[in-house]
Amino acid sequence: MTQVELRAIASLAAVFATRLLGLFMIYPVFANYARHLAGATPVMIGLALGAYGLTQGLLQIPFALLSDRIGRKTMISIGLVLFGVGSAVAALSTSIAGVLFGRVLQGGGAVGSVILALVADLTREETRTKAMAIIGITIGLSFVVAIGIGPLLAGIIGVPGLFWLTAGMALVALAITQGLVPTPPRIARHRDIEAVPALFARVVRNPELLRLDFAIFALHAILTASFLAVPHLLARSLHLGGSSDWIVYLPVLATSVVLMVPAIIVAEKVGRMKEVFTTTITVLAASLLALAVGGGDAIIVVAALIGFFTAFNIMEAMLPSLVTKIAPRRC
Repeated sequence: MTQVELRAIASLAAVFATRLLGLFMIYPVFANYARHLAGATPVMIGLALGAYGLTQGLLQIPFALLSDRIGRKTMISIGLVLFGVGSAVAALSTSIAGVLFGRVLQGGGAVGSVILALVADLTREETRTKAMAIIGITIGLSFVVAIGIGPLLAGIIGVPGLFWLTAGMALVALAITQGLVPTPPRIARHRDIEAVPALFARVVRNPELLRLDFAIFALHAILTASFLAVPHLLARSLHLGGSSDWIVYLPVLATSVVLMVPAIIVAEKVGRMKEVFTTTITVLAASLLALAVGGGDAIIVVAALIGFFTAFNIMEAMLPSLVTKIAPRRC
């Protein structure tokens, strides 16, 4: 890789990490916090937690298309400002409706697709796979670190403090974007990672891609829904408060990462993708069943969480890889 490519990858990975750290830290502590907000109901709490993902998904393609016209760094900056404003709104809100609005604004900063397009602009085709792998590893590490330290920080600064911290991280990401990310000499469309409107019809008619799209949607829906229930299970089985959940999350996530690595090696290097994928789905289903049936037993809860996060991390790594393998080169 050239110096420009290394600088581009490192700076854009940092933008992803600073943005996602604050976002993911909210997940394990949000349900307990939201119960005490004015107007809180189970439905509103679920909507507030999931609203980010909904607006994020709806706006990824429009943001990417706009970046073709007005520039990648401009759209990334606009998205980070929206994300920071939404974080501040959520921090200041004392009602679940206010937090919901803040989460919608956070999701409005849908810059993930634009960042990937900028990575493609700043790297050669022969180095692009490595660049995307580095970005993917950064996202995974951000998730693991954030879920582990989120409850610990919430015990010190509170959940509103986490939202303020997220707003501050958005400013840091904005500074990195403007100060460290190289400006591409030209903007190009990359069929392998970017939306091309003329090809939408062919993509949505591809049954294999649609199955993978649904799998990605279901995986993240399960993750979001789980964080509405898991804090209650930890309190019930281990008698932990929201700020003490890190005692479980940190070793569980560390164990899941250790278990994930050999599974990915077997899938990618040994060529056992299908076997690993189906086994992972089975482990994910079994862990959720164990949490539902044995949620009052501490050993069952911890073992099920290890299985759940191991399966989640494996699928999170494998699904994008499967999409790139199945998508036609000129789809």
